[in-house]
Amino acid sequence: MTTLSPRTVLIALFPAMLGACSSPPKPPIVDESQKRPANAQMAVDLQVCKNDLQNTRIQANESSRLAETTTATLVHMAARQQLMASIQEKAQANSIRIVHFGFNSTRVSIPTADASALMEEAKTAPLVVLRGRTDGTSDSSVESRIAQARANAVRDYLVAAGVDPARIRTTHQPIGDHLADNSSQRGRNLNRRVEIEVYRVPPVPAQSSAPPQL
Repeated sequence: MTTLSPRTVLIALFPAMLGACSSPPKPPIVDESQKRPANAQMAVDLQVCKNDLQNTRIQANESSRLAETTTATLVHMAARQQLMASIQEKAQANSIRIVHFGFNSTRVSIPTADASALMEEAKTAPLVVLRGRTDGTSDSSVESRIAQARANAVRDYLVAAGVDPARIRTTHQPIGDHLADNSSQRGRNLNRRVEIEVYRVPPVPAQSSAPPQL
């Protein structure tokens, strides 16, 4: 029996070992049953569902923003309407008092109780308007002077009682604007007067609306 030396054995096995080292490794085995193509119907439906959900969220956020804006606008409009209604209500509550005069007279005579109430209102009012009137039947300078003198007499009466003259306005009209039938003596007695209108709030000047922008 012949015994081989280790060197002889190594030389004999070297070609086989060299061939094993030069062979590339085998690729991993892929289970084809687990593959999911990118364009599979389930994947497409899932992506569509995600897009729809995102669009719904965007629309919901936009609707919420519009709702908040609309609510704020409605609240603002309601507040303005309430303010205007309050101003109109106060304006309609202006008090009007009448001072009557004798024939061709400009002497102011007001009962004490009426004078006290008038002064209490007039001293705190933002505006007091005096309108002098006569029982005249013709538009003459004499009637005009009497109407103006009566308004001025009431103004002086109020100022002497402590009403700020800067808040008093006077107007006069010689004929017309009668309270009663000017053809009777009783009617003429009522028509010789000064109307005192005490404003609760300052009058709001009328503003012309701007033309719409086209």
